[in-house]
Formats: sequence, C-alpha cells, structure tokens
Amino acid sequence: MKILDNERGVALVTSLLLTLISLGVVLTLLYLVLQGTKMSAARKTYANSLEASYGGVEVVTKEVIPYLFANISSSTKMTDLQSSFGGNSLTFYVSDACIKQKLALPAELWSACSDAQRSQSTDTIKSAPDLGFKLRGTSGKAGFNVYSKIVDTSPGNSDPSSQTSGEAEWFLAASGAAYNPVVAGSGGVKVKHIPGVYKLEVQGERETSSQEKATLSVLYAY
Repeated sequence: MKILDNERGVALVTSLLLTLISLGVVLTLLYLVLQGTKMSAARKTYANSLEASYGGVEVVTKEVIPYLFANISSSTKMTDLQSSFGGNSLTFYVSDACIKQKLALPAELWSACSDAQRSQSTDTIKSAPDLGFKLRGTSGKAGFNVYSKIVDTSPGNSDPSSQTSGEAEWFLAASGAAYNPVVAGSGGVKVKHIPGVYKLEVQGERETSSQEKATLSVLYAY
C-alpha cells in the first residue's frame, strides 16, 4: 500500500476558511451597526410623536374640555373654539348633541353619537374622533396632526352655572336649612364636589407619515 503524503493546497483551503470566517464577523458587525442606527432613528421618531400626543393632551384637557363644559348650553361653543384655534385648524367631527352627551352622560346613553364615535377601539381615534387639530413643526419640519375622543364618562356634579366668586371649584348647591358660609345669610347645604371622570384617547402623527404616531390613553377628572 502506498501512503499519500501530499499537503499541497492545505494552505489555500485554510486561508479561504479564515477569510470566510472574517467576512462573517465583518458582516455581523455591519448588521448590528445598521440595526442600531435604525433603532435609534425609530426611537427618535416615536419620541417626537409621543411629545406631540402629550401636547395634544395638554390642549384638550386644559383648553378644550373646560371651555366646552363651561359653555355647554351655548350653541356656538364649538365654532367659538374653532375661531380661537384658527391657526391650528381645530375641527370638530361630532355634533353639538353628541359632545353634550359625552360631557354629561355615561357612554351607554350617548344616543346622539354614531357607533364609531362611541367605540373605545384605538382604531377609531383617527377615523371617528371628537376633534382634531395641527401642531406645527420646528425649523421648517413637518408638523403633527392630533386626534382626540372621549371614549367613556363617569359623570360628577361639577356645575358651571353655580360658580361662586373666589371658589376654587364648581359645585351644585342644594337647598336646605343649614347655613351656607360661602353665601352669607343664605340657607343651603354645600354639596361635596364629585368631579366628572373622562377617559380620553389622544393620537399624534406626523403630517407627512402616518407611520410616525403615538397613542395615549388618559383619565381626566374635571
């Protein structure tokens, strides 16, 4: 038997294997770097949309709902608000009767609202909102569209028609024999304030890309 002792080509095979391993390591590093860059961009995009949603919450809870509630009997309350926020293109997508019911009644009694307007699904925040407006971007960048809707209400006893000067909150004042310290010389029992609690859905999305969006669920007591 003849024993073969030929090692020619071993160095070539070894170098090819090492090259292949090195190439795999380099490609893995490139993949990790690219994925890290994509994740960083996605986080930045989401952070911008989230900030727009937070801004939307501030506008709805500090400006819109208090004004609507204080002027709930006015037939022009929504058009007045639209005029005040003309620069932000504030638009209401529900009727006056629907918004009144959402402010004052539990969800099962919202007969003036459509099924989509009563829906608690987050898919309907944009397709069937109560209102929407725009937030401008900075340095010439595209702004954000903000949509909001009341999806549930637990009515309280806040009453804008009975506000007393210097009083921090609005209360219902029931009649009775007890002395009312707020109105000197007047009889009446001061009713404990029970705020109305609203569940709001707010969605902010980039004007130029509906994929850049963030949604917030908020419990708001008024």
